[in-house]
Amino acid sequence: MSGDVVVNDGAAIAPGVILQADPGSRLSIAAGACIGMGAILHAREGNLDIGAGVILGAGVLVVGAGTIGANACIGAAATLIDPCIPQMQILPAGSLLGDSSRQIAAEDAPPETSAAAAPAVEPPEKEETELDTPPETEPPPASSNGAGPPPQPGETPTILYGQAHINRLLGTLFPHRQAFDRSDENGNTLTGGSG
Repeated sequence: MSGDVVVNDGAAIAPGVILQADPGSRLSIAAGACIGMGAILHAREGNLDIGAGVILGAGVLVVGAGTIGANACIGAAATLIDPCIPQMQILPAGSLLGDSSRQIAAEDAPPETSAAAAPAVEPPEKEETELDTPPETEPPPASSNGAGPPPQPGETPTILYGQAHINRLLGTLFPHRQAFDRSDENGNTLTGGSG
């Protein structure tokens, strides 16, 4: 905690939460509020008020001045800039509210369908000949180790994302996970014995 931060005794705050108020700003958390692990609440350029019974999920970032109304529920990893959340409002995890840096006014937006506005880009001659070849309709046969034949020079490899690809990726990233990923439904046992 740093700055003018007021937390009611009835609020529940998980470990790793950062509560900060800039000079001239105030952060107040009402009774019954529940702040999830790793949340950051930073009052700046005014007061930031967290209402009674508000639930903020893990990793929520709230920056600026505003209010989160009583009994509102903000999902994990949401980002709120200068929030104005009404009572009983529910926001899904990963929401982004208040970021005006990515908005384009309708009169300033470039036309999306105008072909004359964008210059045509001509690919080089070599790429045009490669584009004329029909795409493969059947995937190449997989070898015993799960990897297909290496792509030939100038050939774009086809990546098929399926359960086998995900399992191979997880096995690469987490090599010790394979011992725990077996189930009795598939006939495998964790002990490796037959019984």
